[in-house]
Amino acid sequence: MPVVTLPDGSQRSFDKPVSVHDVAADIGPGLAKAALAGVVNDREVDTSYIIDQDASLAIITERDEAGLEIIRHSAAHLLAQATQQLFPGVQVTIGPVIEDGFYYDFATGNNFTPEDLEKIEKRMEGLVEQDLPIERVVTTREDAIETFRNMGERYKVKIIQELPEGEEISVYRQGAWMDLCRGPHVPSTGKLKAFKLTKVAGAYWKGDSKNAMLQRVYGTAWANKKQLKQYLVRIEEAEKRDHRKIGKKLDLFHTQEEAPGMVFWHPAGWTIYQTIEQYMRQAQREHGYQEIKTPQLVDMSLWERSGHADKFGDDMFMLKTEDREFAVKPMNCPCHVQVFNQGLKSYRDLPLRLAEFGSCHRNEPSGSLHGIMRVRGFVQDDAHIFCTEAQIQPEVSAFIDFLHAVYEDFGFTEVIYRLSTRPEQRVGSDGDWDRAEKALADALDAQELPWEELPGEGAFYGPKIEFSLKDCIGRVWQLGTIQVDFSMPGRLDAQYVAEDGSRQVPVMLHRAILGSFERFIGILIEHYEGIFPTWLAPTQAVVLNITDKHSEYARKVEDSLKNKGFRVVSDLRNEKIGFKIREHTIQKVPYLLVVGDKEVESQTVAVRARRGEDLGSMDLDAFIAHLTDDVARRGRIALEN
Repeated sequence: MPVVTLPDGSQRSFDKPVSVHDVAADIGPGLAKAALAGVVNDREVDTSYIIDQDASLAIITERDEAGLEIIRHSAAHLLAQATQQLFPGVQVTIGPVIEDGFYYDFATGNNFTPEDLEKIEKRMEGLVEQDLPIERVVTTREDAIETFRNMGERYKVKIIQELPEGEEISVYRQGAWMDLCRGPHVPSTGKLKAFKLTKVAGAYWKGDSKNAMLQRVYGTAWANKKQLKQYLVRIEEAEKRDHRKIGKKLDLFHTQEEAPGMVFWHPAGWTIYQTIEQYMRQAQREHGYQEIKTPQLVDMSLWERSGHADKFGDDMFMLKTEDREFAVKPMNCPCHVQVFNQGLKSYRDLPLRLAEFGSCHRNEPSGSLHGIMRVRGFVQDDAHIFCTEAQIQPEVSAFIDFLHAVYEDFGFTEVIYRLSTRPEQRVGSDGDWDRAEKALADALDAQELPWEELPGEGAFYGPKIEFSLKDCIGRVWQLGTIQVDFSMPGRLDAQYVAEDGSRQVPVMLHRAILGSFERFIGILIEHYEGIFPTWLAPTQAVVLNITDKHSEYARKVEDSLKNKGFRVVSDLRNEKIGFKIREHTIQKVPYLLVVGDKEVESQTVAVRARRGEDLGSMDLDAFIAHLTDDVARRGRIALEN
């Protein structure tokens, strides 16, 4: 009879087979009520799962991350059940869990309206009140195909037919309704306490534009109504901060169908871009990096040798000419090795840090494109460090310090650290991976940083540390990375002369801090809601004359500030001063300098900040000192102006 070992090491013996729910009840009625699923011998299962031999068991509740995922997965099926009850003839396809929620794709001849979503959500609430038991049934492939074919669910039939031979086929019943699913699910619909349908969109079956257009209904689900409310407030705030809306309002950039996934930068947006690039260029120079530039088009043979063709071939743009096949580079690393290979290097040359603002292109699916956050053409603050094995840890430690300083300059102080280890498909020996993973872990530990491991999430050529940051509304953005690569330098014939005169293959560290400039600027727009710190603002100050007779002095102020290197314009239009102040406040210009009779006479400026604060009258030298200090602080203080 089974002996069940719990996470704390304690054991419980039973004289007959028991379900996960039985074990939870044996521990206590509170746990039995809270149990959503279990993990038996590292496999997630329903609470109805029978344990008939010795096993390890962890009970999953709504407090667990896995519990929240099960809630969302079950909510997707609840959505499907409610939809089919309200709209007979609608076919179900897939309903996966996504970040903060779920969606379900439906095949229907009509488009769902916002009113339809309200009806569906109300029906979902009714199904929760019924507290329908959710039952898992294992069936044969043939029976499953016949069942769903008889139900008119041709998409489910296609899914079953495409499943690997020998894979267990299971369906879940909720009352009289059923759906194909691996599970696990919550024990009953009554466990789904807090959900909300958020939007509907079109989506092609399997993401292929050649296939039928489906209706995708999005929703979110949480453990309780408090969490749901917090999320909805956060979403409302995120919508206000949508970089696409703010980008249009502030005239920063645009995208258009003739160049999908590519960004058209307008003067103001390009000013921000260049400011960031110049900042990074100087920072990298101070940290011992040498800037290079490599070609956009590279013969496919290089990508085949590096291993990228096999791994990323589908994401690469190809070009054929003169009987040769080229790829538009999706990343910079193989080209950087080519620079390293020019001229024989010595151990004295290492570490060699090569940086590039590398323009890359990847054939992202059209459905995944999102403003400037997810694009096909982008530029990375990319760099590669060629070093010896003994230099890995100090180089990683130095990089972490560098990264922290950069993030603080942009106003981010909360960083999350994750170590991604070897994936199943990889190159290089286990010994190489052991040493690489240890070097990264040691570097994090040496910095006394909290980190978590992401097993199997490393790149195909080496493990990596991922650096994520939180924005002002709590969203997490993965940005920086440093990766250890023992493989690519050897594949591309990189060598250096060691101290003993032998030829050795260098270790290659792939690193980025901001990641893609496009995405990072999108994050900045949303983080600051377009109210950029003065050092990033496209226009740092605008000079406003009250009447035409003050124009000459206004131009003099503008020229003086420009000569000091500040981004300043004057607004000399024959408009009321209140109108001009409102307009430039809407454009979120940090400082408005008003000049009238008093200012001309005293050779001063009346300074207003963009949030409406009156900073009083200043002579030009005093304002220059004030503006200089503000720019020098970058984003290291809460924005006050």
